[in-house]
Amino acid sequence: MKNEPLMHGPPCAHANSSPADEAYEIASVLVHARPDRVEAAQRELATIAGAEIRDVDARGKLVVVIEAAGTGAIGAALNAIAALPDIISATLVYHAVET
Repeated sequence: MKNEPLMHGPPCAHANSSPADEAYEIASVLVHARPDRVEAAQRELATIAGAEIRDVDARGKLVVVIEAAGTGAIGAALNAIAALPDIISATLVYHAVET
């Protein structure tokens, strides 16, 4: 039996892109927010283009997936997340580039 990838949420925006399009990046990030400010951190993360919160726990841990077109967009988003006032740390867990 062939293993099929698990799909969560809507298909990626690049699903129908042509090879002539720019590189497409996807990353998962473990974000640690101040536990007493998790809801505020979620609102702040919602302002980051291409970022989607996939899981949250009461201790302030959030799993965030970032999808972006163009080289360097993931790094810029990661830096923006780390600079948010209610975020303690943001750690890149996975990063892939498709061309």
